[in-house]
Amino acid sequence: MLIRRETPADVDAIRAVHAAAFTKNDGNGDGDGVPVEATLVDALRADEGWLPAYSLVAVDADGQVVGHVVATRGLVGGEPVALGLGPLGVLPGWQRRGVGSALMHAVLGAADARDEPLVVLLGHPDYYPRFGFGPAVDLGVTPPQPWGPQYFMARPMAAWRDSIRGEFRYARPFDDL
Repeated sequence: MLIRRETPADVDAIRAVHAAAFTKNDGNGDGDGVPVEATLVDALRADEGWLPAYSLVAVDADGQVVGHVVATRGLVGGEPVALGLGPLGVLPGWQRRGVGSALMHAVLGAADARDEPLVVLLGHPDYYPRFGFGPAVDLGVTPPQPWGPQYFMARPMAAWRDSIRGEFRYARPFDDL
């Protein structure tokens, strides 16, 4: 497996990864339709918050895209001092094989190397602490919606400053979810 930046040739495969990763099955083989994550990345690409350096794919030995993660510009207190991470998706046949962890480490490494102070996400409190995430409110960063603090998490990076405080805002396409 290789982690690299997305290319224009990856767009359809990225959409397919998120569609497969996030489709809910009702047990009868019928999904709930196209999950929002499958079209969210397209909307993010068209937004001013899009940062190409943080759209990463995992590819197998044959070059097939098997996972994707993206982080876009977020604001804290109106200042562009954070990244909003997500979605992160892995093809079902590749889940529980380290692809998601590799993508997380890669995007966090890229954020740190580019002096991003903070990475924020909405996610499961049993999964993301292993990557250094904790309740964002503990850092003085509040959610844009009334999400429980256990789900709205942040990871301060090497460039973190205690002065970064206030309400977090994701890139605009997240407002439409």
